[in-house]
Amino acid sequence: MKNEQKYTQFSLCQEMMDTPGVMRDFKLTDADAVVSAIKSTGKLFLTGEGSSRIFPAKNAITQYMRKGGDLQIMTEGGRQAAEYDLSNWAVFGASNSGSTAEVIMLLNALKGAGHDKLFGLTARENTKLAEMANQTFVLKCGWENAVAATKSVAEQALFYQAIVEAAQGRDISAKLGEVADACQTALTAEIDPTLTEKIANAGTIYFAGRNDGVAEELTLKTNEITRKKSDFLEGTYAVHGIEEVMNADDVVIFINPFDAELEKIKTTLVDGVGLTVIAISDKDTIFPTIKVPHVEGMETYAQLCAGWNILVEVGVKLGINLDKAERARKVGNEFTG
Repeated sequence: MKNEQKYTQFSLCQEMMDTPGVMRDFKLTDADAVVSAIKSTGKLFLTGEGSSRIFPAKNAITQYMRKGGDLQIMTEGGRQAAEYDLSNWAVFGASNSGSTAEVIMLLNALKGAGHDKLFGLTARENTKLAEMANQTFVLKCGWENAVAATKSVAEQALFYQAIVEAAQGRDISAKLGEVADACQTALTAEIDPTLTEKIANAGTIYFAGRNDGVAEELTLKTNEITRKKSDFLEGTYAVHGIEEVMNADDVVIFINPFDAELEKIKTTLVDGVGLTVIAISDKDTIFPTIKVPHVEGMETYAQLCAGWNILVEVGVKLGINLDKAERARKVGNEFTG
């Protein structure tokens, strides 16, 4: 993305470009109670719907598991979470609007059962979510005008990663400037027009990669931004049978692909199916690669931003109004009870 009218006319692009500043200025404040709750229970449950859960929660879990520690961290959507025994967990519900039905109903049920370690994360003041939670944190990035959430997703992820680190006696603040710079680089990287053309003409756009939220979140953003069909292929799923239904006009975008799988990917998908494979990585691969800077322990943010960059180029190529989807709503399922 560049500072050109074809991009700046859209709130979506402006909000994406706000992300590095949001990350650079991020501060974890007034979080003593939630950090104490995580420490005392040793268990943190992160819930929400769509973009408020996929990347923020899964990124926090992945980064924590790589470092290790003595916590249990889990995530599910609100409806499935309502079937779990969460009585001994610190529970965090994320909802930009503060009125997502599944989150409200879960926290309301837990509150009614006497649960006293309920927390909320939202982009608005004075919400229904705040009535349910013992403490609610409001994002500093503000409310987004585009249907697709972007800068809020990054701030939610930073918040979750920060509280998990704090509960382990660690701090992410020293890396925020580096992460912000990496995201700026990823957002403004040149995307080869031939790749944009391939993706714009694809029957299905697949995203493949770790279950850390990046590829899955970009799969959702593909629907909202490009109006094209997409699918998330977790881990090495892309070479374990789905090639049977893939077509030569499909595109698979691998996020930080496993080195040991590169040749298998080429044999199965490029040579076998004849489709286009693209990588987002901090190093060159055997495929066309959008390179992003590597920030140890926080590399996923630049990967996500690079994916946004690609999707914007595709959306612009297709002449789509990036801010307003035809059917998707800003608040997917709003609580009205």
